[in-house]
Amino acid sequence: MKIKALFAAAGMAALMLGAGPAEAKDPVVVIKTNKGSIEAVLYKDKAPISVANFLKYAEEKFYDGTVFHRVIPNFMIQGGGFTQELRRKPTHAAIKNEAKNGLKNLPGTLAMARTSEIDSATSQFFINLKHNKFLDHGVRDFGYAVFGKVTKGMEVVNQIAAVETGRKGPLPRDVPLQDVVIESVRLK
Repeated sequence: MKIKALFAAAGMAALMLGAGPAEAKDPVVVIKTNKGSIEAVLYKDKAPISVANFLKYAEEKFYDGTVFHRVIPNFMIQGGGFTQELRRKPTHAAIKNEAKNGLKNLPGTLAMARTSEIDSATSQFFINLKHNKFLDHGVRDFGYAVFGKVTKGMEVVNQIAAVETGRKGPLPRDVPLQDVVIESVRLK
């Protein structure tokens, strides 16, 4: 199902049930990894650009076979951009940073990874392991856009956070020494 059609169908279903468009159900995704599955709700009303972007990559099966390539205990796990050979996958154009949406980088939240350029996020995302307040909008800079939250499988996130890391391939540090593979990302 195409992303625009999904949002239209969700909005129409909510209207038919007597709910307003803002009350349409947020999409839920399952991130299947070789360590187990993580389920997350995506906040399409607070981060519509980030959610549509993430779902576009998921629909294209872009994430299939990518890895969590950056794991830092007591901070976050990051993935969605590198193959198992640690080659960066080509992406769509960068999106607008929605960090000013009022959502905080709390434990279990999904946020868009970016470079030092504010509007540079593409496919990579991370899952916060604690409240990383310094990543919130306006604390030290524009911030990192939160667009979802883990609802099931936080034990899988914590298991990934505990893997042994080091230097691997072209990446200098914090890389899992044994691949943590994202097998798929699908709408539930």
